[in-house]
Amino acid sequence: MLPGHLEPTLVDLLGKILGRSVSILKCSPVRGGCIHHATELKTGQGSFFLKYNRIEELANFQAEARGLRLLESAGALKVPQVLLVSDSGSHAFILMEFILPGPHSDDFWTTFGHSLANLHWNTSSRYGLDHDNFIGRLSQSNTWHNNWISFFIEERMGAQLKLAKQKGLTSSNLHTAFEALFKRLPNLIPDEPPSLLHGDLWSGNFLVGPKGEACIVDPAVYYGHREAELAFTRLFGGFEPQFYSSYMNAWPLKEGWEERVGLFNLYPLMVHLNLFGKGYLREIYDILSKFS
Repeated sequence: MLPGHLEPTLVDLLGKILGRSVSILKCSPVRGGCIHHATELKTGQGSFFLKYNRIEELANFQAEARGLRLLESAGALKVPQVLLVSDSGSHAFILMEFILPGPHSDDFWTTFGHSLANLHWNTSSRYGLDHDNFIGRLSQSNTWHNNWISFFIEERMGAQLKLAKQKGLTSSNLHTAFEALFKRLPNLIPDEPPSLLHGDLWSGNFLVGPKGEACIVDPAVYYGHREAELAFTRLFGGFEPQFYSSYMNAWPLKEGWEERVGLFNLYPLMVHLNLFGKGYLREIYDILSKFS
């Protein structure tokens, strides 16, 4: 059951979008993220995907909508169409196309890898984005930079280190280790043009659509180093080998990218440290020691 005034607000706004009266028949919870409530909204006009939370999360939903629309405009991978982002006074929500799940196509991973390379062909002259957004529930600063190293240090690692310090999750040893790493980064990371990235691409942030195709969701978009995206896909077990070989056939990464995976994954690991606590410190220290 939907809370409070959310249902009549949805009925009213959805009716205006569709140009006809709408009735909500059923709400079925959808498995997925740990931040927002997610449900399949079944109506007389079909099914829609609804995420809602307290009104304080409105900015998060607005940023998600902007990210999905930016990815959609790139035309490389399927994303759910955003219908509206609004609030009911006490709750904020995002309503979008419901992706009917299907089985993997035979060439699912091959097509997915090639399509991600096509997404990354959308480039910018600078690293960042014209607006800030979120990764999970954390703010993500996307201030423009002319080079990846300064962007990675200031907008990614520095921001997370500052937050972790405020939360009492770090020590002087960790900060010293990061400062040493930052001095070495120009010699560790090869140049790449700023590519449009999903920004939070792991196995929980894609769906298999009705035609067996990949559909990407829950983005944290920005223009960044494409190795950061490929590294993120390896964070929680990785994708299938065909995905990586297909990507490499479409747009090869520079030699040694697999050795740099941990380096790029320091950012999502710091995000997880700030979201979930000190259980991620051991892996962070292990990566820092590897590159010291």
